[in-house]
Amino acid sequence: MKSIASLLRVKRDDRPLMYTIYTAFFVSGMMSTLLGTLLPFMKEEYQMSYVLSGAVISAHQIGNFLALLIAGYLPFLIGRKRSTITLALGIVIGFLLMTLSANPLLLLFAFAATGIGRGTFSNITNVVMSEIAENKAASLNLLHASFAVGAFLAPFMAIFCTVVLGIGWRTSAWALVAFELAVLILIARSSLSNTPSKRAKGSESDFLRSGEFWLNTAILFFYLCTESSIMGWLVTYFTDTGRLSPALAQATSSALWVFILAGRLLCAYLSSKMNRGVLLLILGSLQLLFFIMMISVNHVVLIYLSIFGFGLSMSGTYPTVLSTVDAKLTQSTIAMGAIIAIATLGAITMPIIVGSVAQVKGIGGGLATISVAITLLLTLLVVKFAISRRKVVVR
Repeated sequence: MKSIASLLRVKRDDRPLMYTIYTAFFVSGMMSTLLGTLLPFMKEEYQMSYVLSGAVISAHQIGNFLALLIAGYLPFLIGRKRSTITLALGIVIGFLLMTLSANPLLLLFAFAATGIGRGTFSNITNVVMSEIAENKAASLNLLHASFAVGAFLAPFMAIFCTVVLGIGWRTSAWALVAFELAVLILIARSSLSNTPSKRAKGSESDFLRSGEFWLNTAILFFYLCTESSIMGWLVTYFTDTGRLSPALAQATSSALWVFILAGRLLCAYLSSKMNRGVLLLILGSLQLLFFIMMISVNHVVLIYLSIFGFGLSMSGTYPTVLSTVDAKLTQSTIAMGAIIAIATLGAITMPIIVGSVAQVKGIGGGLATISVAITLLLTLLVVKFAISRRKVVVR
């Protein structure tokens, strides 16, 4: 039976680095859902308002946004290994600060630091696997699967510490710190380059005058509005409304990631079998339908059924939209970087909007505002489909 490295066609010398990269992204996945899982505990113990709770989620996304900028340039100054270790330390610092202080400014800094670490790992892991694996499609799919597995397991670690052992939420945060330190040691001992590299010349900025650029960016903007708010607020919503027990509420993050992973595999198959514009319309419509269902029903079975449908429909939107972008844009590193960076602003702004509305109208009203983002997303997908159909008719 062939090993994973053989299937991915990774050279023998690069195989230790490959396993290090997969481990790093696995732990990054754990961190991503653990934040949302632990937020209700911090909110209660630190007496955090909904506004502050939303602000720390946005701070995490701000850190992720900054990492997209910093991680792209720092390796040219100090090398990949040093820059990765330096920026990824933000996860260690952030989680330690969360367990030690209720100071709002320190909490904002802590969540921003975790975002920088997360964004750094997203950048370096995707780049390295694209370089060392000849079978790039399979290697990247497996990479993102490792992230999803980590995201699935982390809430259960929190449940084990808080519900089963009863030793408090801080223990799961410290366990994540230990995992992260182990990853940093692996990276320090890896063959990742420490030599500053030369930066390639950038592309033209003509894409800023492209209507397709702004349409796809706007679609991804509203998608990330939805994704970041759901990931950050879902556990708090079900906990504060009492619709689910604390243990079941914490498990919603794991359930959502299982359905997202299944949805990505399903959409990868369907995208080659049907028109991707039609697929996007179906996904957008189902997102709105299942989200409304999720915030309207009270029965546990119906809640998890809505999460199942929402996770499946949400999962394929981002990669499918990117797959429909014109090659002139995807072949420009500056254009693609701009699309992702501008779209990430949606992940920054929406969580604090949800928190601000929740402060006045309650968490139910706050979460309901996400339906506006999904409606705008669906509207833009209709526009995108109409434009693509018109191009076909003209040809």
